[in-house]
Amino acid sequence: MNLDKFEEATEAVKKVTLRTKLIYSEYFSKNSGNKVYLKPENMQYTGAYKVRGAYYKISTLSQKDRNKGLITASAGNHAQGVAYAAKLYNAKAIIVMPNTTPLIKVNRTKSYGAEVILYGDVYDEACDYAYQLAKEMGYTFIHPFNDLDIATGQGTIAMEIFKDLPTIDIILAPVGGGGLLAGVAALAKQLNPNIKVIGVEPDGAACMKASLEAGQVLTIDHIDTIADGTAVKTPGNVVFPYIQEYVDEIITVDDCELIVNFLDMIENHKMVVENSGLLTVAALKKLKCKDKKVACILSGGNMDIITVSSVVQHGLIQRGRVFTVSVQLPDRPGELLNVASIIAKEQGNVIRLDHNQFVSINRNSAVELTITMETFGHEHKQQIVDALISAGYKPKICQPNKIYD
Repeated sequence: MNLDKFEEATEAVKKVTLRTKLIYSEYFSKNSGNKVYLKPENMQYTGAYKVRGAYYKISTLSQKDRNKGLITASAGNHAQGVAYAAKLYNAKAIIVMPNTTPLIKVNRTKSYGAEVILYGDVYDEACDYAYQLAKEMGYTFIHPFNDLDIATGQGTIAMEIFKDLPTIDIILAPVGGGGLLAGVAALAKQLNPNIKVIGVEPDGAACMKASLEAGQVLTIDHIDTIADGTAVKTPGNVVFPYIQEYVDEIITVDDCELIVNFLDMIENHKMVVENSGLLTVAALKKLKCKDKKVACILSGGNMDIITVSSVVQHGLIQRGRVFTVSVQLPDRPGELLNVASIIAKEQGNVIRLDHNQFVSINRNSAVELTITMETFGHEHKQQIVDALISAGYKPKICQPNKIYD
């Protein structure tokens, strides 16, 4: 991956990409102590950066190889990139996706004319099956990350970052299999050897960190993360040497941080960014520096509504904006009104109420009232609990089962 190749790829991907200029974030800058710029690849036509590598790779193929039909495996974003690029070249595309792939990614992939096959629970299982089909049917396999042409196409992101902000100090890139990180790091270090390039992956799928620490490509045993786009067990052996040479550090983040940052991104930048794309902003608090210019690559924004709903509700709970409290009280007129009055006085907003008369044999002795309410945060939440205690109740905070019907 040399500068000539990156320049060639940069010109090629202009045909299929939007120019996603850096966005300065006052919010993330203030919270991190650095000058944070967002690279919004979630705004691409296909909803993610993956179209860069897919299109550039397909552009380098011979017409004979394209005519064989193109096949790949993907958790969603590479699938859409290949399907879209194949459509532009009038080539047949077959995409193998894990059964866990969000519906929006499956439907969008089909909308570009690709044939979608759902197989396996994680990317690696889908990839093995795609290889099998390629061998049996003679298809041309387009790997989502373990390919230097793919990585070169993804690396064009770094070219755009440098054009927008030549004095950038740090680039944060999500990492699953390593194609994006290898391409971005290889180009960035050639343009400025002093820049720091940091990969970010979820705690529950930290295959790259484990491999770098071992000095060789490793396969992790188990994946457990909501960041489906980076849920990879084995990093690419072709791109791995470039990551070893050019990447300064790997940071891992917990899924809970992704949930909180999803809300932060919506509230402060009015953008929907998928969990894998949020890895970079979630890592900002783990940087051991201040006053540096940091570019965070937001790799994609393809989320189905059910996932969005789930992440929002979990985020509200984590922030203390919604909580559930259970109190036991005598089953007599006025008790429910009394509890409601206490909550209203403290400005809690009740959104769900359950009245259970069967917690005790003698319901005159005790019934259970479970209340879910909206608050202004953890301090306000505690204020309401304290008010209930002062009134003689024994409130117990519970995990909400369902917030909004």
